[in-house]
Amino acid sequence: MIKFKRRDAAVSKARILEKAKELFSKKGYSACSMDELANECGLNKAMIFYYYKSKQGLYESVIIDILDEIYISVENENKNLKNPVEELESFVKTYASFACEHLYLPSLLLRELSDNGAKIPETLFFHMRKLYMLFEDILKRGEKRGYFSDVQPIIIYFMIIGTLNLMVTTKSLRVKASEMEGVDTCAECNIDEISEYLLSKIKKMLKDL
Repeated sequence: MIKFKRRDAAVSKARILEKAKELFSKKGYSACSMDELANECGLNKAMIFYYYKSKQGLYESVIIDILDEIYISVENENKNLKNPVEELESFVKTYASFACEHLYLPSLLLRELSDNGAKIPETLFFHMRKLYMLFEDILKRGEKRGYFSDVQPIIIYFMIIGTLNLMVTTKSLRVKASEMEGVDTCAECNIDEISEYLLSKIKKMLKDL
């Protein structure tokens, strides 16, 4: 049996996970090579399979790590806010900032959704559900307290997450399209401006009081 020092193991696992996020994001599940990943990590392929057992197991770990990191970030931001309106703003801005700083996230999630969740087993839906439930709780409490009305959380959730993911992943395409006369693609908009615009429309739609 292969034996590693605890510290070395933690460093190696973290490096594998980070590089795997980048490769899965760029190439998708099928085209991502474990040989290429091993080369990027400076490790041998046997070590990757020692830690993660299989390519599918590694992919699951990547998704879980991303979702948990977002959840913790949003939860920490929302701890001391006054009302659900501020919490909604925090959710959108935190997710937007995370997506912009971690460019593997939007493309990875979009790839997974376009594949209808084919690579995600039931156990991973817990982590997806946890983030969604955090969002749903914000809207439901806001509706109960009179800040929002006619709330359909899943539709609003996809409007926000889908818009932010697409705006991040299509940046270069939108810049190219903006060079065509008469085409406004918001090419110069930064993530803060996009978040603010999205929030203003969502809150208006929810009849923010």
